[in-house]
Amino acid sequence: MNDGFDWDAVRESLPLLLEGFKVTLLATVLGTLVAAVLGLAVAMAGRAPSRFVTVPVRVVTEFVRSTPLLVQLVGAAALFNTVEPLYIGITVLGIHYAAYTSEVYRAGIDGVPKGQWEACRALSLPPRLTWQAVILPQAVRNVLPALGNYAISMFKETPFLAVITVQEMVFEARKYGADHFAYTEVFTLAGLIFLVASYPTSLLMRKLEKRLGH
Repeated sequence: MNDGFDWDAVRESLPLLLEGFKVTLLATVLGTLVAAVLGLAVAMAGRAPSRFVTVPVRVVTEFVRSTPLLVQLVGAAALFNTVEPLYIGITVLGIHYAAYTSEVYRAGIDGVPKGQWEACRALSLPPRLTWQAVILPQAVRNVLPALGNYAISMFKETPFLAVITVQEMVFEARKYGADHFAYTEVFTLAGLIFLVASYPTSLLMRKLEKRLGH
């Protein structure tokens, strides 16, 4: 057993981690799409005139926000044990983050100037056209940086998927570490891959936020 840093383990485990990274990236991209679409739907449902719609939406949203992602993953995996774990992971990630992106959308919609609503009413635009052509384009533009930041957060939480046996990068790192007693090397490498992937994206989101702020 080597007491120093085993560079051979790094070279040997890199292809395995990159295979796992593909799963990590897939879960992040699809989970982000689910969160973006479902979050908008939740935000719109929260503005419904009927309490029979708004109250259940609020209860479910608060439940999702108030329970840990790990618990949601394990519970969903237990309930739907015949479903492919990756599909469960993507769905749970999407629903979990939809509870947060819905608030982002709500703030974006509320941030649309009052005069825009009044102009639409003055022009007698139908509600559907008002939302599609005027309100949502402005709201979404304003919340893009926040949505991007949630996507980065989701990317960094994909290791939780290993708990339900999704073979993402940390799953592969843990497996290799257990087989070769090289936890330090393989988890250091996994951390560096996360850093290389997420840090430039964070800088891009900051740049986008500054640009949209002008």
